[in-house]
Amino acid sequence: MDFATLLQVLDSTVRLATPLLLACLAGLYSERAGIFDIGLEGKMLAAAFFSAAIASITGDVWIGLAAGIAASLALSIVHGLASITFRGNQLISGVAINFLAAGLTVLIAQDWFSQGGRTPSLIGAGRFEAIILPGANALSGIPILGPIYAELISGHSILVYVAFAMVPLTWWVLYRTRFGLRLRAVGEAPEAVDTAGVSVIGLRYVAVGICGVLCGIAGAYLATALQAGFVKDMTAGRGFIALAALIFAKWRPWYALYACLLFGLLQAIALRYQNIDLGAFTVPVQFMDALPYILTVVILAGFVGKAIPPRAGGEPYVKER
Repeated sequence: MDFATLLQVLDSTVRLATPLLLACLAGLYSERAGIFDIGLEGKMLAAAFFSAAIASITGDVWIGLAAGIAASLALSIVHGLASITFRGNQLISGVAINFLAAGLTVLIAQDWFSQGGRTPSLIGAGRFEAIILPGANALSGIPILGPIYAELISGHSILVYVAFAMVPLTWWVLYRTRFGLRLRAVGEAPEAVDTAGVSVIGLRYVAVGICGVLCGIAGAYLATALQAGFVKDMTAGRGFIALAALIFAKWRPWYALYACLLFGLLQAIALRYQNIDLGAFTVPVQFMDALPYILTVVILAGFVGKAIPPRAGGEPYVKER
């Protein structure tokens, strides 16, 4: 593999890791507050459809982004009502959201556009364009560092930079602010937070809301930046891969970045190298496509060390009287 090919693979890694990173951070906020959310997939799918649909109708990708975030937030509120207010089973609520989004997006897409559950292709202002950073063209001729800056760091849509900026921001919020301390405490010992006079229910709703916003951005990125429109089930299990990355990262922001980049790298390799000739045999394309999901199973099987979730995770809080 020469240097140019390596840059192309790494560039694809960054693009493919972006929705995983946003969804992983979304789950991190929610689960740190004690609300398990396996509905990340459904929220991303709903956001992908509504962002593409509204962007196609209005011709404005920013309105599409707002619509995607709104759709994801609506599902987050449903999940919050079911798991926080009515103290229902959080896993069942997440599964219901996934099924609801999978069916509803195709149904509405067919009703609105009559293209077999797709939206029209996005062009011009209807999708996010690549941003060329200052000096990228001028520095591209410098050996090694120039191409890295011009091709790997520069040339992404704004949502990519937002996703990577969210990692240090999330670390700062969780570990350097009073809000972050309370959020983490709600996931570990909600009774202690309640005793201190802080609303456990309020904090959990805020966490679920943040989760909805980040999932909305992730879904919008898929449909308006990574691709140019919505297709049926376009998330392709990315929400579940993000959950696996979250467990792999042990609910820590910087580890989440590394885990998502690893999954993104596997997807990039699978897309670029369809068949790998190892001499004695050829690795089939189907195995390469399955690599990210195989790693997901390995991680969830517990081969990466013991990952201990927040102690109050998955348990509805009942205020003592």
